[in-house]
Amino acid sequence: MKGYVFHGPGRSAWEDVPDPAVKEPTDAIVRVGAVTICGTDLHILKGDVPEVRPGTVLGHEAVGEIMEVGSDVRTVRPGDRVLISCISTCGRCRFCREGMYGQCRGGGGWILGHLIDGTQAEYVRVPYADLSVHALPGALESEDAVLLADIFPTSYEVGVLNGHVHPGDTVAVVGAGPIGLAAIATARLFSPERIVAVDLAASRLEAARRLGADAVADAGEDPEQLVADLTDGLGADVVIEAVGVPESFELCTRMVRPGGHVANIGVHGKPATLHLEDLWIKNVTITTGLVDTHSTPTLLRMAAAGRLPTTDLVTHTFPLDDMEKAYDVFSRAADTGALKVVLGAPSHEDLAVPAA
Repeated sequence: MKGYVFHGPGRSAWEDVPDPAVKEPTDAIVRVGAVTICGTDLHILKGDVPEVRPGTVLGHEAVGEIMEVGSDVRTVRPGDRVLISCISTCGRCRFCREGMYGQCRGGGGWILGHLIDGTQAEYVRVPYADLSVHALPGALESEDAVLLADIFPTSYEVGVLNGHVHPGDTVAVVGAGPIGLAAIATARLFSPERIVAVDLAASRLEAARRLGADAVADAGEDPEQLVADLTDGLGADVVIEAVGVPESFELCTRMVRPGGHVANIGVHGKPATLHLEDLWIKNVTITTGLVDTHSTPTLLRMAAAGRLPTTDLVTHTFPLDDMEKAYDVFSRAADTGALKVVLGAPSHEDLAVPAA
């Protein structure tokens, strides 16, 4: 089969790789129907995630069809259309029992496209299939469903829930890429008074407005002052960091009000300065996190009911074998306007049905 293989920082290719096979009785083999590229994949290609070994197939988000299952798999069977979660879950270790699936110590957690071969391929082996794939509602299109593998649960859990967004809050989202936009969309579920989006790209700020931001600010034009003006000088109740660079994190800590929350989602490859000389007196809570995906079933129901703006985030689609072109478009988002790119065959709803 073909897969997108990491060969070291700055080197990758769509090339022949061995077909996956069932190794454990809890495994499933999935034929990939739709897959997307994550900002974390770009961090891997830059060398920011050294745990990823050269020769690994990248990707941790996909929708597909179950082709084969191990003897212990009970919840899915060949022919089922499923969402592959970015987090694999053993279900038995202490962290899984506490719902902290991202910290699984039983061989799960973020392993796809990280510690084992991932989803940016024609087929993928998914460990712990009973808990790590989700059967899809028939009405949910593949290019919409694939956004629920990572960005929506990540933004919702690590940003909105960890940030304790409440009705009437002022929420600032720093970074209006896919994760930041999904944070805006899911923060709206809690009826904040206002949402402020901060980014460098005008196209992404416009997308933020479409997704529900009430105000936008160019990151280079003093967004701190805008937030201060909107809050009578107090600062934002919740600030969500969705970039992953020192400057954006430090901006977040300057924009939060006393007693507020900074929820860091971004994947950081460099140290950031924590200005405790300013923060120690402000009763500020700072949270970090890897998504647990405990919210995925709820988000799937909401998406199927049309309550999540998944379609608005997909700007480019490609055949699966155009992976290198898709990476180029996604990595140059400031020039191409890319938000989420989706690769794969037409969805099941678009396939022609032969006449009887």
